Amino acid sequence: MVQFRSFRHPLVVMSAVPLQFIGVASALVIAGKYLSMPALLGIILLVGVVVNNSIILAEFVLARLKEGMAMDEALRDAVATRFRPVMMTAFSTVAGMLPLALELAVGSERFSPIATVIVGGILASTLLTLVIVPVLMKATMPGVSET
Repeated sequence: MVQFRSFRHPLVVMSAVPLQFIGVASALVIAGKYLSMPALLGIILLVGVVVNNSIILAEFVLARLKEGMAMDEALRDAVATRFRPVMMTAFSTVAGMLPLALELAVGSERFSPIATVIVGGILASTLLTLVIVPVLMKATMPGVSET
């Protein structure tokens, strides 16, 4: 709230956190793993990444609005500008976690739930964040011009 100087913007940013559970649940079901303590640790780690992506997107939208852009144009510009860095971060994280999630090394079965949760959660939340956060930004800022 201090960073955004608002009560609404942190709620928009935190709205991305539940989106990760779609990917987490799907990944655990597909991999045939259970929700365990390592998986819960993966969820905690994942919250930081998801919130960071949302903050970056919201900051760009607010910066564009301060420059005088219309809401729709600011949203399109923010998503277009941040799409590549966000996707590169997501895919590099997935690529790094995939060998652990697939249990390709001896002893990796112990930490496999962490990687499985991160892979599923980051894929789902990244894609959904790029859609849901701009929609909620537009919905929570009714006084901003549309054109």
